[in-house]
Amino acid sequence: MAITLKKFSFLSTAALALMLAACGSDDSETSTDKTGTDKDTDAKTEESYVIGVSQIVEHPSLDAAYEGFQKAIEDAGLDVEYQYNTANGDSSQTVTIAQKLVGEGVDLIFANSTPSAQAAKSATADIPIVFTSVTDAVGAELIASMEAPGGNVTGTVDLHPDTITNTVKFLKEQLGAKAVGTIYNTGEQNSVAQVEQVKAALEAQGISLVEAAVATSAEIKQATESLVGKVDSLYIITDNTVVSGLEAVIDVANANKLPMMVGELDSVARGGLGAYGFEYFDIGYEAGEKAVEILTEGKKAGEIPATYPGNLKLVINKAAADNLGLEIKPEWKAELSE
Repeated sequence: MAITLKKFSFLSTAALALMLAACGSDDSETSTDKTGTDKDTDAKTEESYVIGVSQIVEHPSLDAAYEGFQKAIEDAGLDVEYQYNTANGDSSQTVTIAQKLVGEGVDLIFANSTPSAQAAKSATADIPIVFTSVTDAVGAELIASMEAPGGNVTGTVDLHPDTITNTVKFLKEQLGAKAVGTIYNTGEQNSVAQVEQVKAALEAQGISLVEAAVATSAEIKQATESLVGKVDSLYIITDNTVVSGLEAVIDVANANKLPMMVGELDSVARGGLGAYGFEYFDIGYEAGEKAVEILTEGKKAGEIPATYPGNLKLVINKAAADNLGLEIKPEWKAELSE
């Protein structure tokens, strides 16, 4: 049971007029959307578009972002065919996917994760790219700045400036943490950037960070077990490798009564104690709105500012709190909404 603190206001969008006429190829190619429906890519008609989707792995947060993206497109009334591709957690496959989408001549690429966006940018300087679920878009060299991305790329990031600060404050003030453990894939640039920020924030509060690195989801359980006895709590960031296999972390945390703060709300629903987060559906939706501007208004992606998530909300998992013997404190209850 997840208890939500603070209501979240969803993004709204105005109806946009369709302007762009897309032309089909002489050569017919067949691809598959996420639901397994065969699509004929030379069937494009006036005012229809093909959007190539590159997603690093399937897990609830990324899936919700893709759903939000599609909803924004639907709300705008666009006729869109999706070429959905997942790399199944293998960053090298994002390169193959990007090259495939460029070869198919899609109208726009929706890159759902940092590795997906980096591969897409390397593959094309012409096809517009809209990303989401990216933590540090500037550090990943996807854009020049949030205000003026430049080139053919824009999107929405998945790290609110206050997420780490609020989480570290909760770990110290509410859980009395002195040593915090984290597990992440050192091959994910977004994860490396987050861990650096987490470490700095914890050390500023006199809390140490103990790190455990993984390369694949198969290594998650052993990495988590290596932290037992060294830490008094866990902080799982938005690392795609770890989040895709989060149940392994939850099993170890529960067995050893380790409070586990997480980086996104979907991970709270799966068993994390709590998170300061936002709905991935919403950042996906906002990314979709940017795609609509590009497709229907002829705007260049690099001229559309990249954006952060909206206001944060705290979500506490009551079942996890009960398992730890933690009482929901009065100051939490003051903002509780069922």
